[in-house]
Amino acid sequence: MEHYLALKHLHMTLALLSGAFFVFRGVLMLRQSAWLQHKICKIAPHIIDTGLLASAIYLAVILQLSPGNSPWIAAKIGALLLYIVLGTIALKRGKTLPIRCSALIAALASYGYIVAVALTKNPQPWLA
Repeated sequence: MEHYLALKHLHMTLALLSGAFFVFRGVLMLRQSAWLQHKICKIAPHIIDTGLLASAIYLAVILQLSPGNSPWIAAKIGALLLYIVLGTIALKRGKTLPIRCSALIAALASYGYIVAVALTKNPQPWLA
């Protein structure tokens, strides 16, 4: 149980760091700051998100959860894929500032949904 709690807290901390760093990079994008191209802004998200994904997979294995038997896990995975696509549009691939801003807002909404699903264990957290 102690191992599980440590892993769960690691996962939650990495999720918070991932979201906070995404917001930070979003602000840099909005300000059109050269800092967005800094090495730390390019490497840190990959390190944080790799740890986040690894801890999620490990937790799912320990708890014997899968998208097939846990609809809330499937919802989180789908929202994560959407978050990744929107995040790349917001920070890299969006051709205009309005497109990037829209993608940033939508990515933050999907991040919020992921957190809400995680807290409620319900793919429809507004009903929980």
